[in-house]
This record gives sequence, structure tokens and C-alpha cells, in this order.
Amino acid sequence: MSKKIDILGVAVDSITMEEAVDRIETYMDERTGVLIATANAEMILRATHDPDLMQILNQAALVVPDGAGTVWAAHHLGEEMPERVAGYDLAQRLMKDAPAQHRRIFFFGSAPGVAEKAKAKAERLYPGIEIVGTRNGFFSESDVPAIVEQIRSAKPDLLLVALGVPKQEKWLQKHLSELEVPVSIGVGGTLDVMAGVMKRAPRWMQKAKLEWLFRGMMQPKRAGRLMALPKFVLKVHGYKSSRSHGA
Repeated sequence: MSKKIDILGVAVDSITMEEAVDRIETYMDERTGVLIATANAEMILRATHDPDLMQILNQAALVVPDGAGTVWAAHHLGEEMPERVAGYDLAQRLMKDAPAQHRRIFFFGSAPGVAEKAKAKAERLYPGIEIVGTRNGFFSESDVPAIVEQIRSAKPDLLLVALGVPKQEKWLQKHLSELEVPVSIGVGGTLDVMAGVMKRAPRWMQKAKLEWLFRGMMQPKRAGRLMALPKFVLKVHGYKSSRSHGA
């Protein structure tokens, strides 16, 4: 088992991509029924004032460090965090491995038509992949029993849910036992990127740890959310000093 690192009260796994993939494959083999979270700085910051999200993250089977901010925070707090495990890349790795292992996958979330486009892309990228169902993320409470039934009857091994944070984590936590899916992961904008409706930062920006800035430039509506990063940095500084003073 990987070591958990406390970042602002959220226990994040100190784990590599390879280790995360191995853990998830094991959960699928064991038919465990677990929730996996991909924690970037924005999600961790949100959890500090959303007790329900904090509890969900700290009960999740695996919380991967999705973002340069999360890795930086661990290092700043004097902890080992080998690398960033981006949710998008993790989803691609699991899909790439799926055909050989006969894994069944379900896409749930994003705007109407997006999951279908993402499915077509996955089928091009990963020949033989079984995407056993898609459902968009636009629904009311009265639609939920039918959605749960659609997912459960499709019998996926892996459910990728793109409803945004914290909606995807809260929805999964609430319905995890009814879904009877071995592994469910909240994947944010992954389906949008796969479908081509949202661009991912160029590789040089990812390497320079500037993906957050790229997202802000591409989606001006997110500009306010860019403030999450400096707020996160300040909060981590405060957290470090309070811990060093034994508070």
C-alpha cells in the first residue's frame, strides 16, 4: 500500500502512475466496488470548506496527485511524492490496457453527444476496447434510478464519471453500492478532451507546470478559479507553519 500524505487535511497517495494502474487493476480483479479520486490543488482547496467532499476523499480507496500543485504541496510539507498522476493520463492508461484484459468501460457525464464522441475516439485509439455504455451528465434527480440501472445492467468493470468536482465524487459516493461497479473514477474534463470539445495544454506547458494557466486562457469563465492556485499555495504555507509549531 502507498503512503498517504496529509495535504490540508486530504490524505493523498504518494504513488507513481505505474503503481496507481496496478492498484486499480487489482481492484477490478477483486470486484471491490471502490471510488478513486484525482486530487488537484483546486479539489483539495474546495475540500477545506466542504466537509462532505473532505470525508469522501478520505474514505476513497485511492487519491492520486492530479496536478503539479499537489506534488509541490507534498514536497513543501517535507514529504515524498514521486510524480504527478494526471486523471486524464490515468484514464488513457486504463483504456489502453483494457482490451487485453477484457475490461468493460462505461462513460457517464459531459454535455449531450460528448460521451459518444469520446467513445468513438477510444475505439480508434485502443482497438478492441469495450465501451459498454454512455450517458450524458445532464439529468434531474428523477432520472437517477434509470441512470443507475443503465450503468448496473451494462456491467462495466470501470466507470468514468465526468460531472465536475465535487458533483462527480458526491454522486458516486451516494450510489456506489447500488452501481455494483468494481472501480469508479471522477475524471472531470477527460471526456471533453477526448471528444475534442476542450483542448489540453501543450506538452511544454504541462512540463512547465502551467496547465492551470492554459485552462484559464482557454476558458475565460474559469478565470476566477485560477485564483485557487495562489490561495492553495498560501494555505499550504500556513499549514506547514502551523504543523511546525505543533498546532
